[in-house]
Amino acid sequence: MRPAHVYTNLSDDGYDQLVAALHRRWREATRAVMVLLSARGMTAAEIAVLLHYDPATVRRWIARHDTEGITGLVDRPRCGRPRKGSGRLGERIRALLAAPKAWTTPRVWQALGRPTISLRTCYRRIREHARWRRPRLAARGDPDRETICQHIRTRIAALPAGSVALAADESHLDLLARIRACWILRGQRHTIDTPGSNQRRSLFGATDLVTEAFHYAISRRAVSAVFCQFLDQLLTAYPTAPTVAVICDNASIHHSGITRRWLAAHPRLLLLEGARYCPQDNPTERIWAALKHQLANTAPTTMADRLRQVHAFFRHRTPDQNLITAAPWSSPWLPHSYRQNFRQAA
Repeated sequence: MRPAHVYTNLSDDGYDQLVAALHRRWREATRAVMVLLSARGMTAAEIAVLLHYDPATVRRWIARHDTEGITGLVDRPRCGRPRKGSGRLGERIRALLAAPKAWTTPRVWQALGRPTISLRTCYRRIREHARWRRPRLAARGDPDRETICQHIRTRIAALPAGSVALAADESHLDLLARIRACWILRGQRHTIDTPGSNQRRSLFGATDLVTEAFHYAISRRAVSAVFCQFLDQLLTAYPTAPTVAVICDNASIHHSGITRRWLAAHPRLLLLEGARYCPQDNPTERIWAALKHQLANTAPTTMADRLRQVHAFFRHRTPDQNLITAAPWSSPWLPHSYRQNFRQAA
């Protein structure tokens, strides 16, 4: 049979802990209890004795509830301890970080004149105005870029009907893994094996600016003879096109003597060179970026395994994926009318 009454066996320390929690951690819930006890008919003095509050405090919270409702029982914003550092500390931090430099928290603290704040406080003040990010490398650019792009647009617009325009580029493939940041469980750190000696292969690629078909070839070295073989591969891929226009950068193999002689013997291929130091103009650069992102943090044991990764990447990509990645409409090489035809084809 259950007892008629149950009383807690509470020690003095436990009682003090409960009272402290009602006054601190659970103080907002305690205010709601004040209102409930008042609704049951208890006076403010009785509630104050029960909850260890001053009667004036109990009356104040009951009045605020009657005026503002339950939202009135929440703590209002109030001033705390004054912030460390001068009022212009934020402006000085922004002025320092505006100049490119390898800024770290200790360097910022020293440049500020060693203020009387800890490095942790300095870090928090920096976080209010900045983020920890890597700088982005910017190409130097070609002063004649607009003139060169206009020349390319004119040549592309003048192509005969049925011609093909491709954006070509070269890249390199290493057996040594490319390391990229990724999510890792706390307390752990992934390790990626390195080969005894690195091996490298050269990639030649070309993106069809209308169908988004991607053509590529792999060789041991990026030399003029291999580049001419790749151009011959492009001619074979489009046997009925009256002109195959290939737009590329200003690498030396694109205008070497071997390449010029090969172009003279194959008039159906039109080779156009873009502006110097403007890789952002080439849609194929973005295909390479997607490939290297896919291969990042992987460590095959042989170069043959690395090449199989490349073949699998291109084998499973669809033209729609190439379209989204390459974004050829953003390239300044295409004339406006050609972009319209491109969108219809997409």
